[in-house]
Amino acid sequence: MGERMNDKFGLAGRVVAVIGAGSGIGEAVARACAQQGASVACLDIKGNEAERVADSIREAHREAYGDTLDIVDGAATQAALDAVKQRLGRLDAVVCTPSINVRKPILQYTEEELDRVVRVNVKGNFNVLQAAGRILTAQGSGSIVLFSSIRSQVVEPGQAVYAATKAAIVQMVRTAAAEFASRGVRVNAVGPGVVETPLTAPIKANADWYGAYAAKNALQRWAAPEEMAWPTVFLLSDAASYITGTILFVDGGWLAIDGRFSPPGMGS
Repeated sequence: MGERMNDKFGLAGRVVAVIGAGSGIGEAVARACAQQGASVACLDIKGNEAERVADSIREAHREAYGDTLDIVDGAATQAALDAVKQRLGRLDAVVCTPSINVRKPILQYTEEELDRVVRVNVKGNFNVLQAAGRILTAQGSGSIVLFSSIRSQVVEPGQAVYAATKAAIVQMVRTAAAEFASRGVRVNAVGPGVVETPLTAPIKANADWYGAYAAKNALQRWAAPEEMAWPTVFLLSDAASYITGTILFVDGGWLAIDGRFSPPGMGS
């Protein structure tokens, strides 16, 4: 019974393409998938970083390779995922983690900045969803996980465009789940809270800002990238076989609590 249950959470014999595998959450996801038995295609706009992660996975006696991919290029995205299937013999799951953020008030945003964030976060994720969907629906099985954010639900000054793009990912995931389900493909998203990654490095450099974000969630701390990786592995696995169209928030309780103030006598 124990072994059968463990098999449900494993990825042995499967091929997973992880986009954004060169650093941060994507790197952690690639390593976690390999630990669970998957062969991993590590794809990243920085191809040398993708190859670095793939090399370390191979050193642990798991199959992996690294390659360059800019998800803004739709044709390149399709070609990269087609190449995974050709090179590793199959494609069972695709994870896409990249996004960018320009923190500015609405009245100060430039058109170029708007286009840049939307191009990566919306167009890029759409390209991945479409390319992966073509392959997986044609074979009648598979799983796709994109990355949204708590900012799809709650905002703060300076986050208008980023929040809008993360909400767009939620709706793309839900629509794809509805469209792909009859062909055996599940589509979900992970919604991180505050995670220590290259994207959030400027916040960590500001002690007050960093501490305020830690204080906002119930666990009173930031997450490590690995804490996003294992929920992702769960969504890819057979243990999540009845989960599709879902946004799994991994946020330390950020969305569960209201504000930073505990009324007198109500604190722990």
